[in-house]
Amino acid sequence: MTDVSVAQAIDNIYASINNNNEEIDLHIAALKAAMAREGVKEAVFETAKLAQPNRQGRKMMQAYFKKKGVAVGFTG
Repeated sequence: MTDVSVAQAIDNIYASINNNNEEIDLHIAALKAAMAREGVKEAVFETAKLAQPNRQGRKMMQAYFKKKGVAVGFTG
């Protein structure tokens, strides 16, 4: 796996979410590695780009990413 930036990893996660969560765990691992390299504490996602942009969807996403060791925040 090549090194990707945090922004690229987040874009890959959006694509995965829109593709029925295909390879989501690989993209989360890449995001976690990119965050560690870049010193980022929290991945920030745009609510409008999520499959479930409501509160329940955001909380479900936060819980899943937390299990993988990634802190998630939301904008918009």
